[in-house]
Amino acid sequence: MTVKNLSPLGIAYFISPHGYGHAARSAAVMAALRQSIPTARFEVFTQVPPWFFDASLDGMVGYHPLMSDIGLAQKNSLVEDIPETMRRLAELLPFDPLQVERLADQVKQLGCRLVICDIAPLGIAVAKAAGLPALLIENFTWDWIYEGYLAAEAGLSFYINYLRSWFAAADYHIQTRPVCLPQSVHLTTGPVSRRGRTPAQATRQQLGLPAQAKAVLLTMGGIPWDYNTFLDRLAGQADIYFIIPGGSERVEQRGNLVLLPHHSEFYHPDLVNAVDAVIGKLGYSTVAEVYHAGIPFGYIPRPDFRESEQLREFVDRHINSIAVSPAQFETGAWLLRLPELLALPRVTRTEPNGAEQAARFIVGLLT
Repeated sequence: MTVKNLSPLGIAYFISPHGYGHAARSAAVMAALRQSIPTARFEVFTQVPPWFFDASLDGMVGYHPLMSDIGLAQKNSLVEDIPETMRRLAELLPFDPLQVERLADQVKQLGCRLVICDIAPLGIAVAKAAGLPALLIENFTWDWIYEGYLAAEAGLSFYINYLRSWFAAADYHIQTRPVCLPQSVHLTTGPVSRRGRTPAQATRQQLGLPAQAKAVLLTMGGIPWDYNTFLDRLAGQADIYFIIPGGSERVEQRGNLVLLPHHSEFYHPDLVNAVDAVIGKLGYSTVAEVYHAGIPFGYIPRPDFRESEQLREFVDRHINSIAVSPAQFETGAWLLRLPELLALPRVTRTEPNGAEQAARFIVGLLT
């Protein structure tokens, strides 16, 4: 359904800057909404860089840099830093009433009719202060994640209770599969991912890949990772090409290695669609993109992150996959299982993208 509305329709979006996964899911929902409401204008509040949204959306996005959420401090893509998380939480929580009022005035002045949160609870507080409906979109909330660290840090109990009360205050609630803690909500969608834009063969040509060569994408999400521990071993697999976003500060091709910066001309969903397999961190946006692409996945679980086990169960059931331990990934030992991964078949998906399901629900709220 397309809404015929010539005037801009404002939607505030408060997005957690913990990696790029929440931003990827949000961008997918915004793009799907734009299909139904061409005049939708999104006011994005986050510290995820603006280029991330520019790559997914064609204009009509207002960017407002804001520490919208803490989530977890990370030592690297796989290891959390709980003491640093506690320090940052103490700086942000409880929410500053003056900041909440200022943001509430801002979203009203911007003409917003709805506040969406993924999964930054500050947006819910702002919506309440502005007298606007708040929609929470999640597959987990931070109170649930923090419970997994209580044995190591009892001080998290205050933040668990505080954040839980704010998450419960949302007027509308969407959960996106794979869901960590299923609840009675307004809508549960399928996996939400951004859609590719460029045909796979065209992307492969742009990457300089031979037409029939096998290609593997390595991705550790939006948090930096040092791939130098095994690049030499990858170079020894001359018949397989490896695409590595975040592998360099500029685009480089070294034989069978294509190293890309996090921000490049290549749209990440196009990279996923163009390769024969993905090896990477077990994170929501990667799981969703791999799921819809139907390609094999060598996944790296995060031992202490509570979401990881739920994602693993989903991947084991629904995606042709193998598990790669963090130690195997860091040393390159996973290369021994690469033939097994590449031999797994591709799956054709027919169900709708969860972004479209979420967009239909949101259109119903706004019309």
